[in-house]
Amino acid sequence: QLQAFGEGLVQAGGSLRLSCAASGRPFSSYAVGWFRQAPGKEREFVASTSSSGRSTNYADYAKGRFTISRDNAKNTVYLQMNSLKPEDTAVYYCAADPGGSTWYFPGAPYDYWGQGTQVTVSS
Repeated sequence: QLQAFGEGLVQAGGSLRLSCAASGRPFSSYAVGWFRQAPGKEREFVASTSSSGRSTNYADYAKGRFTISRDNAKNTVYLQMNSLKPEDTAVYYCAADPGGSTWYFPGAPYDYWGQGTQVTVSS
């Protein structure tokens, strides 16, 4: 089971950190991705990390502003978001998958999904 935390309202230029916590099985063998869905838009890829955390992938709009990391000892993956923009407003979801290469492909299917957490960036 995955659960996302970190819902918040921030001003443009601000920062927010989201957490994705796993329970029920060791997190360390799963690739984890963050996705988001804005009102009226399709869900889109944000960032992903391999099971070890040594490899990461980012959507172009996230590069340089967002950082994905993980602490497998705590069964938690983080998404640090800096320099937030109003267009980053969305519901953010985390997902996990046992596939070894899932993290590499933004469009890859993930087996497990958490509930979303709302991020709102005001201008």
